[in-house]
Amino acid sequence: MAEPSKVVTRFAPSPTGFLHIGGVRTALFNWLFARHNNGRALLRIEDTDRKRSTEQAITAILDGLSWMGLDWDGEVVFQSKGAARHAEIANGLLDRGHAYLCYASPIELAEMRQRAKAEGRSMRYDGRWRDRDPADAPPGVEPVVRFKAPRDGETVIADHIQGDVRVANSELDDMILLRSDGTPTYMLSVVVDDHDMGITHVIRGDDHLTNTFRQAQLYEALGWRAPDFAHMPLLHGADGAKLSKRHGALGVDAYRDRGFLAEAMFNYLLRLGWSHGDQEIISRDDAVAWFTLEAVGRAAARFDLDKLTALNAHYIRAADDKRLLGLVLPLVEAAIGKKVDETGRQRLGRGLAGLKPRASTLNELAEKAAFYVTPRPLTLTAKAEKQLGPEALAHLAALAARLWLLKDWTAPALEETVRSYVEENGLKLGAVAQPLRAALTGKTESPGLFEVLEVLGRDESLARVEDVGAKVGA
Repeated sequence: MAEPSKVVTRFAPSPTGFLHIGGVRTALFNWLFARHNNGRALLRIEDTDRKRSTEQAITAILDGLSWMGLDWDGEVVFQSKGAARHAEIANGLLDRGHAYLCYASPIELAEMRQRAKAEGRSMRYDGRWRDRDPADAPPGVEPVVRFKAPRDGETVIADHIQGDVRVANSELDDMILLRSDGTPTYMLSVVVDDHDMGITHVIRGDDHLTNTFRQAQLYEALGWRAPDFAHMPLLHGADGAKLSKRHGALGVDAYRDRGFLAEAMFNYLLRLGWSHGDQEIISRDDAVAWFTLEAVGRAAARFDLDKLTALNAHYIRAADDKRLLGLVLPLVEAAIGKKVDETGRQRLGRGLAGLKPRASTLNELAEKAAFYVTPRPLTLTAKAEKQLGPEALAHLAALAARLWLLKDWTAPALEETVRSYVEENGLKLGAVAQPLRAALTGKTESPGLFEVLEVLGRDESLARVEDVGAKVGA
């Protein structure tokens, strides 16, 4: 066990599906609290549901946490490996009279459920085997081991977020510790693992409050010190309804695949239910320095995909171009269907600065950047083709001849040359600029025209102009 004075938190997901956004926030808050207090953050995979737990889900959890930059101390603990230890603890409770064998049959339990449903209440075991002699056991029924929960008084949790929360003990029934096949239940395993791992603080969603009351009783019966508890309100959608897939409640891997940056997700989830004054943009280092449980609100936070997207746009603008190139390049290559050579990489790198303010996600950035490295001849959109009538092509040919002679291939010099041509021919800038943009990009929208010319370079730019002359004029 860890020394009592050292903060130890844990994130304990079940590998039965994707790592949803609420789970990532729980992981983040546990990690931040441990790092803020110079403690340890542990990871436990609660894989006791062997039928539903999958290796694919475990891999997705580990990959998602790694992408978020949430590093965990020590080896990952797999709950299923502690089954023998969990059963040992349950049998110890049985020996000391804090648990008992229950022989209630499936038919009896079904009748209890039906009665509870008819009376409009949740199902609670009625304790019929609590004080009976196992010698009265019916034949053919393998017993479960149930915890002998206190019936009088109340259980009180001093919660770091919710304040004091309490429940009358009469509202809680005798939970199962060991199933009839001898395997431990989640409720038992969590308590034993948290104790054995030296967990000092359990930070999780407030949907676990009922579990916490039961687990507190179990700690008391075992004579163990319970960890401190902090229950965060669950996330809601932007409309205030319970968070669902229609609000964007997807796995963290889905956001990564949609082109969100890890630092944007980190910052956004941090601000869902936690605040530091009016600060909106918060770095990882500041988050560690400032994070406290006292700053976590009691009201449900609202997950808003539009706000996340806007924050992601901020982080894309702030990102280092070299790093962005590494993230965008595979997306661009997938879009154009071929590898980008070194010349293309350099061109793409030069073009990112002008593209970053126009994109909210990496996917959008890649889509807007693809024209820089798309193999010639470009495929023109219908709108681009409309810009390339005979008169426009004639102007492009004349302008190209003048551009061939330009020694200073920079945006200012290019702009001066184009504007001079426009003025000399009594044209409006759009009469030349729009066809030129269409020829260079295959589209009617792009970063600044002269920036595009500079990034593409003399040879590529004029070759693209020549391509449209040959294609459209044919």
